[in-house]
Amino acid sequence: MKEMSFLDRWLPVWILAAMAVGLLLGRFVPGLNTALEAVKIGSVSLPIAIGLLVMMYPVLAKVRYDETRRIGADRRLLVTSLVLNWLVGPALMFGLAWIFLADLPEYRTGLIIVGLARCIAMVLIWNDLACGDREAAAVLVAINSVFQVIAFGALGWLYLQALPSWLGLPTTSAEFSIGAIVLSVLIFLGIPLVAGFLTRVLGERAKGRTWYEERFLPKVGPWALYGLLFTIVLLFALQGDAILSAPGDVARIALPLLVYFVVMFLGSFLLGRAIGLDYAKSTTVAFTASGNNFELAIAVAIGTFGVTSGQALAGVVGPLIEVPVLVALVYVALAMGRRLFPGDPTVPTR
Repeated sequence: MKEMSFLDRWLPVWILAAMAVGLLLGRFVPGLNTALEAVKIGSVSLPIAIGLLVMMYPVLAKVRYDETRRIGADRRLLVTSLVLNWLVGPALMFGLAWIFLADLPEYRTGLIIVGLARCIAMVLIWNDLACGDREAAAVLVAINSVFQVIAFGALGWLYLQALPSWLGLPTTSAEFSIGAIVLSVLIFLGIPLVAGFLTRVLGERAKGRTWYEERFLPKVGPWALYGLLFTIVLLFALQGDAILSAPGDVARIALPLLVYFVVMFLGSFLLGRAIGLDYAKSTTVAFTASGNNFELAIAVAIGTFGVTSGQALAGVVGPLIEVPVLVALVYVALAMGRRLFPGDPTVPTR
C-alpha cells in the first residue's frame, strides 16, 4: 500500500465519492441532464464519450503491441475467454434475471441486455489495477468487440424471444440497431486503440522503450483513473433522479447483478488456474468475462424501449453495482493470487 500512489491507494473511496457526487448533481441541479444530453456521439452524451476516451487511452498506450502475437497463439486463453463471454455469461444473466425478476418484465429484459453487452472498456482499468496481462486484455477486448458486432442482435433474439418461447415463458420483442453497435465499438475502442498504438510505436521509435515506459507512461497513466472518475460522475448525474426515486427497484435489480459479477469472476479466475494459465492471464480472463459494456447496454435499452423505461433503469443500475464490486474484486484477485499461484512470477509482490 505504501508503494501505491495516493490516487490508487484510495481508489474505492474516490469511486464511491464520484458516484455520490453524480447522484446528487443529477437530483439537485436543474437542467443538468438536458445539458449533458445536448450533444451526443452515437447515442452517448459527448461529455461521457470524452471521459471514456480519456479513460481508455492511457491503458492502451501501455500495451506492448509487439507481444500480441504471443497471445493470439494461446488457444487455451482465447477459447476459454470466448466460451465464458459468449456462452456462459449471457446464459447466467438470463437465468438470474428470471430467478430474481420473474414478476418485473421490464427490469428482467434490461438485465438480459446487460448480460449480452460484453465489456470492451472499463475491464482494461480493472485488469491493469490487478496486474493482469495487458497484452492479453487488449487482444480479448478486440475479439469481444468483433463478436459484439456480429452476435449481439442474434443473442438478443435468442434470449428475449426464442429461448423463453421454448421454455414456455413470456417473450420480448426488440429490434437492435447493428449500426449503433458498430459505431459504439469503433468510437470507444477504435479511437483510443489507434491512438495508443501510434503513441507506443512513435514514442519508442523516437526515444526508445526505456524512456517511453519509465518517463512517458508514468505521466499519462493517472489520466485513466481521472477519466474513470469523471465518467462515473457524469453517468450517475444523468440517471441520478431515476435511481434515487426508486430505491426498492434498484435493490431488486442489484441483487442478481451482484451474484453475476461474483460468480463470473471467481469461476473464471479458478477455471484459469485449473487449465494451467498463470496469474496474470487468469486475472485477465476473469475480468473480461465478468465485466459488461454498460454504455452499449444503456444505449440499446434507451434506443429500443425509451429513456424512462424500466429496461433503461436496469442498464443504469449495472455500473452502479459493477464499479464498486469489480474494484473490490481487484483486491480479491491480488489476495488470491499469492495463495493460489505460489512461485508464479506474474503475481505482483505488493
